[in-house]
Amino acid sequence: MIILGIDPGYAIVGAGVVEYAANRFRFLEATAVTTQAGEPFPARIAAVYDGVAALIARHKPAAMAIEKLFFNTNTTTAIDVAQARGVILLAAQQAGVPVFDYTPSQVKQSVVGYGRAEKQQVQEMTRLLLHLSACPKPDDVADALAIAICHAHSNGSRWRDA
Repeated sequence: MIILGIDPGYAIVGAGVVEYAANRFRFLEATAVTTQAGEPFPARIAAVYDGVAALIARHKPAAMAIEKLFFNTNTTTAIDVAQARGVILLAAQQAGVPVFDYTPSQVKQSVVGYGRAEKQQVQEMTRLLLHLSACPKPDDVADALAIAICHAHSNGSRWRDA
C-alpha cells in the first residue's frame, strides 16, 4: 500500500510517501510544498493544492494520512492553516484517495511507542524505520513521513478512529 503523509500548512506543507507491504517500509519520496510570504493568500493555497495534487498524481496513493490541527494560541494562523488543509483534503477527494486523520499523540505512540515522545525521538525512529541515512529536512517533511508510518501501523485498527 502506498501512503501519502501530510503535515499541513500554507508556508510549508510536509509530504512523505512510503510503501508499506508485509510489515516493511519502502521510502518513496519526501518533499515540501512551499509558498512565498508576501504572495496573496489565495495564490498560496492554490499552490498548496497544485503541489499536493501533483504528488497524488505521481504516486497514486491508496491513502492519505494527515495530522489533525491543534492550536491553542494564534487563531489567525490556525484559520489560515485550516484553509490550506481544506484544499489538501479537496485534492485527495477529487483524486478518490481516502483520508485518515491522526493527532500528534497518535503519531508519537505509533512511531515511538510513547504518546508524549519528543520530536527528536519521532524523527530518529522515522529515520530508522525507513532506513534513511539522515532525517529529512525541514521538520515538516520528517513529520509527514511519521504520519504515513502511523497510518501503516494503524490501518484497519479501531484505535485509528478513536
